[in-house]
Amino acid sequence: MLSARSLFQEIVDDDDSYRLFCSIAASGETQGGWENGRIAALVPDSMRGLAPKITRHGADEDKHGRIFNALLKKRGLDPVPVPAETDYTMLLERHGIGLAHDKLRRDEPLTEHDIVVYLSHSRVTEQRAADQMEMLVTHFGDHPEVGRAIRMISHDEDNHLAYCHEELLRLSAAGHGPAIQRVLRECALTEIAVYRDVSLAVMAHMGRILKWPRAKSAVLAAGIRAVYAYERAVGWRRMVRLSMPERRDALGGPAEAAPAI
Repeated sequence: MLSARSLFQEIVDDDDSYRLFCSIAASGETQGGWENGRIAALVPDSMRGLAPKITRHGADEDKHGRIFNALLKKRGLDPVPVPAETDYTMLLERHGIGLAHDKLRRDEPLTEHDIVVYLSHSRVTEQRAADQMEMLVTHFGDHPEVGRAIRMISHDEDNHLAYCHEELLRLSAAGHGPAIQRVLRECALTEIAVYRDVSLAVMAHMGRILKWPRAKSAVLAAGIRAVYAYERAVGWRRMVRLSMPERRDALGGPAEAAPAI
């Protein structure tokens, strides 16, 4: 029987698929750390109060990258290059979502609208990350090899999502509401398509590594497309709603140290 638990167990049990999984995850987290670091450095003067929280966000993402690399090292594995078609972060940028890296490499202050775009993009992608980590915690939170790392990353992703909700609501009250809703919708509709494409690409690579039967790969691909169809019809709306989180000021302190893996 196919299930999220059985699929992830297959991936974790095989060195080659595990190495690809951790390499993809580490690359995306490290890229997110760089992006947040640059945004924190370029925040406009009118929003400088956000800089420490953006810095904390970036530090958390860097930490997650180190955690995934440590999981590889613990098993005696080296990272592998990330196939372009599985690079979620870069594909989102290529589709015009978030702040372009060319902009972030320049030493020019960002605008308030840029920060609205950054937080709206983050609200959508952090929802995806929080949901994925919640699923992994449910099935593998007590796993002897990856459980502790998954639980810590999941906690951080929940903090990131809470921070995005709180800051976007604050900016909405300050008059940015129409822009926020427009950008959230654009980000959500693009993200669900990119997530579908990346999921199909990752499953194709895993299928080749693990020598899945053609029928199994076809069923998984159909499931991914079915999820996309649901998200395209109604599911995307969940990714654009804003509500005051229970965790207030979730990124108001220093980043926690990475656990010993």
